Amino acid sequence: MPLSALLARIRRLVPRTKEQHYDEIVRNFSVGALRPPPTPMSDSELARAIAEFLNATPSTETVAKLGRRLDPSSPL
Repeated sequence: MPLSALLARIRRLVPRTKEQHYDEIVRNFSVGALRPPPTPMSDSELARAIAEFLNATPSTETVAKLGRRLDPSSPL
């Protein structure tokens, strides 16, 4: 799945009140800290990963946890 399509799916899951979270996701994809899933994720899998990320303040640790949810082989 192209990154733009994945980000569009994520954008729909992140409320506007959590804009900082979405910006952090985009920034981390752009610097290579986050990678798209190697195999497509279902809507429910992606929603669970994003909901978990939204429950905490964006940080290196929460981004790493999201990275492992998106790509279990991630070195984060």
